[in-house]
Amino acid sequence: MSADRKLFTLVVLLIGIGIILSYTLTTYTTILFGVNSFHFVVRQAIFGLMGIIIIFTLSQLDPDKWLKPIGFTLFFVSLLLMIAMPFLPESLVSEVGGAKRWIKVAGFSLAPVEFFKVGFVYFLAWSFSRKLGHHNDMGVVNEFKRFLPYGVVFGAAMFIIAFLQKDLGQVVVLGATLLFMLIFAGSSFRFFLAILSFIGGAVVIFIVTAEHRILRIKSWWSIAQNSVLELFPDAIADRLRVPVEVEPYQIGNSLNAIHNGGFFGTGLANGTFKLGFLSEVHTDFILAGLAEEFGFFGVVVVVFLFLWMLQRIFKIANRAEDMSIYLFSIGIGLVLAFSFLVNAYGISGLTPIKGISVPFLSYGGSVMLGSAFGVGMVLMASKKAKMDDK
Repeated sequence: MSADRKLFTLVVLLIGIGIILSYTLTTYTTILFGVNSFHFVVRQAIFGLMGIIIIFTLSQLDPDKWLKPIGFTLFFVSLLLMIAMPFLPESLVSEVGGAKRWIKVAGFSLAPVEFFKVGFVYFLAWSFSRKLGHHNDMGVVNEFKRFLPYGVVFGAAMFIIAFLQKDLGQVVVLGATLLFMLIFAGSSFRFFLAILSFIGGAVVIFIVTAEHRILRIKSWWSIAQNSVLELFPDAIADRLRVPVEVEPYQIGNSLNAIHNGGFFGTGLANGTFKLGFLSEVHTDFILAGLAEEFGFFGVVVVVFLFLWMLQRIFKIANRAEDMSIYLFSIGIGLVLAFSFLVNAYGISGLTPIKGISVPFLSYGGSVMLGSAFGVGMVLMASKKAKMDDK
């Protein structure tokens, strides 16, 4: 059987849109860094082409022979790299804001966490399919005992990502993915709520133990409070209101860019907030840049393509007879979906900004190649699913 052609086509379309955006949204950035106007678009085109080659190549492989070794290689190699990164010299590791997240490879910087997410999902899918299954009213305590080994692995990985790499956004994405994969693997809803409470408590601890995260929460709340507190009586609202200590210019400019786009946008390359007002617009704020230049209509088109891509991934999961392929496809779909949602909620001010890139759209080789491995492995696995159309 052949791989899912519609899924491949949808991903290629999203990559193409990302390449266009990496050119039109980097007008100011190229001047700021003193590079030519095609610097970012050429690099993104290279990343995109590499991603397409990875997806196509993986889609041609035999899942019975290659899915497991590729999945475990991504899991263990990226985990070891994340552990080793704090101890590597600056000549090999890029440090930004006191966090070592990127390894320098041939003039490029790659983030192992983007590949770890794919490997982690495969590890969970492979292990859950062998160990979990339906809970059969075994009780929350026994479910905890059964889950404990995975909890230890997850906790260790989250410590590395949240504390050593200072990347709480990835913890949110992986934690949410783990929770829902537990449900699909057959765990009870009570156990789901218990794990949700535990992970929620851990996230709170991660926030209150880092000053920069507390400032980010205050910055977000200072702009979100006006809308939220309108729902409360004045006496309660006055108690919850905090003074604006740090001007939330990123969120403010992001919202202004979205508003400036209107329904059809200002037009290709005609956006103004990319001109120094909204930094990193081609990476973390790419949806805001898209909204300004292509308007609500452009955002709807991108969301439609993204949802269609997710529908194809979940359809592969639904048609898979192998439990590990079922869980892996769901897991990859959830990682892509949560990454998109965390980014979209952040740039629209609904939640604090987490620094999560949009798969296949945001500029960057790591998120592109990591997502390509995930979708490529799903396409490989789709050859074992009973798809009624391609």
